[in-house]
Amino acid sequence: MSMTLTNLSRPNRSRARRRPFGWADLLGPLGIGTVVAVVFLWLHNQGLASVYSGTDRAIGSLGLLTGLLSSDLMLLQVFLLARIPLVERAWGHDVLVHRHRLLGLWSFWLMLAHVALYAVERWGRDGWAAVLAVFITDSWMLFATAGTLLIIGVVVTSIRWARRRLRYESWHLLHLYAYLGIGFAFPHQLADGADFHGPIALLFWWTLYLTALAAILTFRIGLPAWRSWYHRLRVAGVRTEAPGVVSVVVQGRRLDKLRTRSGQFFTWRFLGGPGWTRGHPYTVSAAPKPDHLRVTIQVVGDGSTRAAQLRPGTRVLVEGPYGTMTAQQRTHPRMLLIAAGVGITPMRALLEDTPYAPGDATLIYRFRRREHAIFINELNAIADRRGVDLFYLPGSRRADDSWQPAGGHRDDTPALIDLVPDLADRDIYVCGPPAWNTTVRAALHRAGAHPTQIHSEDFGW
Repeated sequence: MSMTLTNLSRPNRSRARRRPFGWADLLGPLGIGTVVAVVFLWLHNQGLASVYSGTDRAIGSLGLLTGLLSSDLMLLQVFLLARIPLVERAWGHDVLVHRHRLLGLWSFWLMLAHVALYAVERWGRDGWAAVLAVFITDSWMLFATAGTLLIIGVVVTSIRWARRRLRYESWHLLHLYAYLGIGFAFPHQLADGADFHGPIALLFWWTLYLTALAAILTFRIGLPAWRSWYHRLRVAGVRTEAPGVVSVVVQGRRLDKLRTRSGQFFTWRFLGGPGWTRGHPYTVSAAPKPDHLRVTIQVVGDGSTRAAQLRPGTRVLVEGPYGTMTAQQRTHPRMLLIAAGVGITPMRALLEDTPYAPGDATLIYRFRRREHAIFINELNAIADRRGVDLFYLPGSRRADDSWQPAGGHRDDTPALIDLVPDLADRDIYVCGPPAWNTTVRAALHRAGAHPTQIHSEDFGW
């Protein structure tokens, strides 16, 4: 059946419910507050007056401001990905990653402006000798220069074209040098920054730095270590699901205390071999049970290759659970799930234990060939038991920018409407490669779905 966009009703907003305000929502205003505080400290120390006191002083004052703002935004980046459970549950990992990258971009350019302005200011004062001093010989400046170079390296390797040329393990290791870069820059701020010497400034900056450090030590190291020790996680078995795809079952005690929900993921470290220190994000692919969890992994890098070779009894360390692509996000009685490739993993778990009536759930599953399809038998069994409408779309990728396989409908939007005419009145879950996700979301928007209905998660890094 074919429908035009004008025949499609808008979502019923009366059924939508808003997430109640929580403490995590204060993180945004607090972050803006720190930026305001930095500008206030600069003004309090005659920063604006210096701008009108001659070219050299103006350049130096603006260099100070850009450096202070860059440091503040770097610390806010740390908070965003400190894995604070309250914040992760409230905002969702994808939103936090997006804002982390946005703050990182602004921080990077402000840092470059800080370096350039001070170089120009010193050159105008005493030439090359002054430039050498400000970057090498002045108190703690060699550390600051090294920290700057480390952060530049992190930013460059985080650009999409560079990430595509790096193994995940290499990129992850390089990314950790950002912490070292921030640490190297801090002493020169204390030694040379006028905005650090007053009691209010000292209290502000020490509080910011120590809170960021405490967040990392607590939520990135302490909490995962405690959970891994308490739950006694070990590999129970490994099963091949499709060419290049394996499922790993992990057993442990009192796993219900993790409060894992279908659609969430953990960062996993499987011990007992090289590379165990580097964590990998894998989504739970079956409804969580009190004594075991299952994750399904596409074998594409060193870490996932090791996962395919795991032996029963291997100890496991975890961080998480993370992610908000769960049933808690629902605002409509019906739902639509759209997946591509290994993106089926959270969808299979959601179909298993999410409350819905027969006929109220629809799954569209895109894969290349039948032998690459994951969980077909399990999906069919769930569909028979719970009344799920299944649409399998096998076929190679189309040459144009489309979410459909080759041979599909010529237009992405009518294709969605033909399959699910009432999609504007459903919660919609999307999971697949980043570019494919973007294409699906664009088609959904054109088909009448509101952005608040769409819950999406990329499994690319």
